[in-house]
Amino acid sequence: MSSNFGTRLFFCLCFVLVTESCRSQSLRFETAELIIETAEGKAIPISAEIARTREQLEYGLMYRESLASGNGMIFIFENTQLRSFWMKNTRIPLSIAFIAENGKILEIYDMEPFTLTPVRSTYPARFALEVPQAWFNRVGIRVGNRLLGADSLMRRK
Repeated sequence: MSSNFGTRLFFCLCFVLVTESCRSQSLRFETAELIIETAEGKAIPISAEIARTREQLEYGLMYRESLASGNGMIFIFENTQLRSFWMKNTRIPLSIAFIAENGKILEIYDMEPFTLTPVRSTYPARFALEVPQAWFNRVGIRVGNRLLGADSLMRRK
């Protein structure tokens, strides 16, 4: 009886893996070239995939093997409120910036792969931007800098 259970468990796990693989291949993200302006007036470009639909917002960067420097994912929410992110099924270390509706970067945190402990914003945010871990620091982006064109991201569908 235990070998029958083991066989069923094996096929169940295979089904889940195949389903997630197909889902990740069928889920498409639009991309946008974003600019973050530093306090010194320096414009820092980032190529970001856009997560806007419920499925995109939930899936995010899960199952990715890598994320190149200068690339990321912008999460665009319908409203401004406190946000919470975790790293379930996310294989790469990330940094996250919580961003106000006007584009101001409110907070930046590092996140470790597969961590289920949520990273929560302290302030209500309209956007979240995930990038390779420490990228914000390497390019000189800090809390208080501004994501330019945030208003156009909200209107874009």
